Amino acid sequence: MAIFSVYVVNKAGGLIYQWDSYSPRAEAEKTFSYPLDLLLKLHDERVLVAFGQRDGIRVGHAVLAINGMDVNGKYTADGKEVLEYLANSANYPVSIRFGRPRLTSNEKLMLASMFHSLFAIGSQLSPEQGSSGIEMLETDTFKLHCFQTLTGIKFVVLADPRQAGIDSLLRKIYEIYSDFALKNPFYSLEMPIRCELFDQNLKLALEVAEKAGTFGPGS
Repeated sequence: MAIFSVYVVNKAGGLIYQWDSYSPRAEAEKTFSYPLDLLLKLHDERVLVAFGQRDGIRVGHAVLAINGMDVNGKYTADGKEVLEYLANSANYPVSIRFGRPRLTSNEKLMLASMFHSLFAIGSQLSPEQGSSGIEMLETDTFKLHCFQTLTGIKFVVLADPRQAGIDSLLRKIYEIYSDFALKNPFYSLEMPIRCELFDQNLKLALEVAEKAGTFGPGS
C-alpha cells in the first residue's frame, strides 16, 4: 500500500502545497547495445517511447535516467541532449531507466486548477442540496480523495486503491495545516505553504498511515 501524492489547493484553485512520492513499480531499467531498438521521440519537452515496447517498457513512457544520471525533460542532469547522446554509437552500451512521465510544476498547477473547476461543477450538478462536491475519484491504479474545509481550502490525496483510512488522514492533514501553517505568524492565507514544521509533521503522518494501512481509531 502507498500514498503517492498530497496537494493543498486554495479556494481560488491555486496549488499552494505539494508532496510527491513516485512508485518504482511503474519504472523499468535496461542496458542496451547499439543501435537502440526502441523508437524515441521528443514530445512536450520530454523524450518518450513512440514504438517498441517490451520488458516493462511501454509506449508513452519517458526516459527518466541514463547510466544512473537523472534526465530532466530532454536533457541529462549534466546538460547532455538525450536524443543526441543516444544517437552516438560510442556511448553504448547504455543503461536507460524508463517510467511514466513526471508532471512538471506548471502541469501540477494546471491540474489543481482543473480539479478545482470539476469540484465546483460536481457540487452544482449534484441532486442533493448542499453537496460537498467530489470526495473521491477511482481508477484502476489509484484513488483521488478530497476534503474541503469550510473556508474553501482543499486537501487532496492520491493513494493506492487498497490504502485504508484516507478520510482520517485527510482530517489529520487539516489539523497539521491549522497547527503549523495557520498559526505561523509569517504565513499569509492562500499563499504557498513553506513551513518546516508543517513538512515534518505531514511526513510523519504519512509514514504512520502507510505503515499501519489505516490511520486512527475507527478508520
